[in-house]
Amino acid sequence: MTELLTDAHAAALDAADPLRDFRAEFHLPLHAGQPQAYFVGNSLGLQPKGARAMVDEVMTAWARDAVEGHFRGEAAWMPYHRLVRDGLARLVGALPSEVVAMNTLTVNLHLLLVSFYRPTRERPAILLEAGSFPSDRYALESQIRFHGYDPATDLIEVPPDEPNGTVSMAAIERAIGEHAGRLALVLWPGVQYRTGQAFDIAAITRLAHAAGAIAGFDLAHAVGNVPLALHDANADFAVWCHYKYVNAGPGAVAGAFVHARHGTTDRPRFAGWWGNREDVRFRMEPQFQPTLGAEGWQLSNPPILSLAPLRASLALFDRAGMSALRRKSEQLTGYLEALIDTALSDVLEVVTPRAPDQRGCQLSLRVRGGRARGRALFEYLANHGVLGDWREPDVIRIAPVPLYNRYADVLRFARCVQEWRDAQ
Repeated sequence: MTELLTDAHAAALDAADPLRDFRAEFHLPLHAGQPQAYFVGNSLGLQPKGARAMVDEVMTAWARDAVEGHFRGEAAWMPYHRLVRDGLARLVGALPSEVVAMNTLTVNLHLLLVSFYRPTRERPAILLEAGSFPSDRYALESQIRFHGYDPATDLIEVPPDEPNGTVSMAAIERAIGEHAGRLALVLWPGVQYRTGQAFDIAAITRLAHAAGAIAGFDLAHAVGNVPLALHDANADFAVWCHYKYVNAGPGAVAGAFVHARHGTTDRPRFAGWWGNREDVRFRMEPQFQPTLGAEGWQLSNPPILSLAPLRASLALFDRAGMSALRRKSEQLTGYLEALIDTALSDVLEVVTPRAPDQRGCQLSLRVRGGRARGRALFEYLANHGVLGDWREPDVIRIAPVPLYNRYADVLRFARCVQEWRDAQ
């Protein structure tokens, strides 16, 4: 097993990697004049080199055509959001009519909750995982209060039931069954941000529907990370961001999914001009006639400058293919796991599930010895050009992203941890 720790082994894995050339498609941040070992794609993905050209194209059209840029050229702004529609549909396993790029994640969550959280006195409750991302919890609590109900009784949090803080499917099933008569909505992550645990969306959807509840998902840490099949899973709705694994830039425009069976209904929604049918939009009539599909949930014209980098990134996903990216992701993360088990188990404990089908590319690593020791290691790594992500009180998240990380990066992380440990 000591072969795992050799440069020759990592170099051989990188040489055999069919996706190795994609690394050159990204700008790599530098440390002391050399590329960082960057493992923070779960917070902000790297910039695709093609993104600047897409933004420049918009800037050029704005300078040259001004308002006529809405209608001129193959990248005219009026239908610009549709330039990313098919790529998004492929990325999340949906029909093109079921997806739209718009707003930001929590805005989209609120907009879809308007349509899909329809509480009654008998069914006011929402179920989510304990320790959910704060923005989700804030949104759900505020929605419950807005409808006149009490989060103390109607926001049901499922606690972890496994040793490392993960949640079993059995626990999810028990919670849904216990509260079935009161549930209006189950909102669950595709991948849990703290632990890196991936969930079976289709199975959770079946459980929610059997209980008479809506099934919605926050896919912020799943999109571009794990294969998704939202249409076939029968999920009612989903929301996500694009600045993590999809590499669309800080604060990038987000995405939303509405299953086709809901896209032709009169389900209540907050309406806006851009969600109105395109063929009647410019008649400026007072009646709202929603566009069929997810586009009918749009409010305002899309942010073109924010959509432009997303075009560049989705082109890379289409070239690489999600199945190939997933294979490399499992291999990279498996290599990281093997290095920890072989040489670093006295320093790091893997919190993320060991089964590849229950995780994405992120491993959440608890530093043995408590917070002070964990922060010392985290800062040592950063000072030596190895960038991870800190989560209180004692976890470092390391996410080898298959589009741009190498096996050599993973080995560099392991060696840096070794150096820190040996210097103690």
